[in-house]
Amino acid sequence: MGRRHISSLALLLPVLASTANAASDPPRPRGVGPEFAKFYKDAETFACISNPSIKLSISRLNDDYCDCPDGSDEPGTSACSYLSPLSPSQPSNFQGSNLDTTLALPGFYCKNKGHQPSYIPFTNVNDGVCDYELCCDGSDEYERVGGVKCEDQCAKIGKEWRKQDEARQKSLNAARQRRKELIAESGRLRKEVEDRILTLKTQIEGQNLKVDGLTKSLAEIERQERGKVVKGAGKGGKITVLASLAKERIQELTDNVHRVRIERDTNRGRVEELEAMLRRFKEEYNPNFNDEGVKRAVKAWEDYAAQERPGPNEALDRDLDEILQPDSESAINWEEFETVDETDVDVLYKFEEYLPTPVRDWVDAKLRDLRVVLIENGILADPKTSDTPESKAVTDARSQLDSAKKELDDDKSELTKHEDDLTKDYGPDSIFRALKDRCVETDSGEYTYEHCFLASTTQKSKKGGGHTGMGNFARIEVVSVDEELPADGRGLGSGERIALKYENGQHCWNGPNRSTQVILACAEKDEIWKIVEEEKCVYRMEMGTPAVCGVDVKKSVVPEHNEL
Repeated sequence: MGRRHISSLALLLPVLASTANAASDPPRPRGVGPEFAKFYKDAETFACISNPSIKLSISRLNDDYCDCPDGSDEPGTSACSYLSPLSPSQPSNFQGSNLDTTLALPGFYCKNKGHQPSYIPFTNVNDGVCDYELCCDGSDEYERVGGVKCEDQCAKIGKEWRKQDEARQKSLNAARQRRKELIAESGRLRKEVEDRILTLKTQIEGQNLKVDGLTKSLAEIERQERGKVVKGAGKGGKITVLASLAKERIQELTDNVHRVRIERDTNRGRVEELEAMLRRFKEEYNPNFNDEGVKRAVKAWEDYAAQERPGPNEALDRDLDEILQPDSESAINWEEFETVDETDVDVLYKFEEYLPTPVRDWVDAKLRDLRVVLIENGILADPKTSDTPESKAVTDARSQLDSAKKELDDDKSELTKHEDDLTKDYGPDSIFRALKDRCVETDSGEYTYEHCFLASTTQKSKKGGGHTGMGNFARIEVVSVDEELPADGRGLGSGERIALKYENGQHCWNGPNRSTQVILACAEKDEIWKIVEEEKCVYRMEMGTPAVCGVDVKKSVVPEHNEL
């Protein structure tokens, strides 16, 4: 026999010996669980578990009389059921003594063969009720009080329970698998943020260089443009420019006068037509027909007709005709302003045109530099004044610079947003990153409630109208709950749970801003189980999600801890 087999046999021998000893031990008294059997091994005497100095004859066990302060001598009866479990901080008292009266046993033990063993409260023993949910073998009603006989249903209940437990385990495994997928998705999303940050930093470096270059380029173009002489499209310098602008403005005003005159003539014709209709109405209506509405209309017309109104002004119309005629004597002769004889200065500036191209470019550059120096030293007037339009070259350069600055500011803003995102609390394993902004709804009476992870909670009326904001995401918390878990598993149970806090919702009339606490428990899919209004405009929502399955809440990094 190899060493490995000898070692395995050595480990097995103590287990076999323990089983043999257990088989040789006297049977446990009714109601005693296996973990307390060691206190009932003596065949003659029994020592109270919490007060071993008190010893009783074995015959006083389960005699339906409470002899031990802790009730340990009545594991199978309800004789000591009046003893309530006490916390260690509470004082104990038994018939005036200082003995410990905290119940030593958790309750009456039901073996429940074919199902799961459990304890039932001592108050339920022999109360004439079959408590199959805890004691499916009916052993708690052994005295058949009131003729009640509780049949052993553990085989049936155990089979159904195992069927449901198999479904629960299958659902739990699916939930855990889903959580793994969410963790992977969260990691992928975080990697996208990190990659985007690297890209943005590279872009910002390039944008800074681009902005610096365009800033220098704009300054150089502005300097060059300041060295240019302001000249019009034709001849005559600034006079030509002003004449061109005035000509365009006067032509615009003339067109508007012509349009207004046409509208006036049209409206005048319509008024004459309406007045003629009213005159005929007055002349042809029957005054003997007693119609108050008609009489009021005729009287209103008579009052209107009695008013004096100026007629058409023929002289004004002749003046307008004269102004609107382009060939009239009063028309401005723009040619006088657009054709100005060339001056010696113009000939001087054209001197460059007679030079070879390389020499012309050199002379032009030197002249512009000289002009800029003279302007900067106050010798020549600066042509760049408020009434002088900016040149196209300067406008284009400024537009390029503004566009580059905007792109740079946008990239910096996005970088700040992503860097802040990496520091946010997304719960254990950052799993809520994958659920952020994902919404779940449930119908409840006249409302539909919606929860969007790490975003908001909303109440929607089924009768129409606006939605009511129940809070915006504020933080992740840990809360302690102590509730009985429903048979379908759609509940919180007891222990610490992760909760999402939503605050500063829509203001409640004569109350606070609405807020919601969403408490999460393990489930195969995201679903809202229950929502209640604990106090005015303060809501509590219970929800299942695979995101919290198998999470050790105590080890989770959560900013605050609140107790329900």
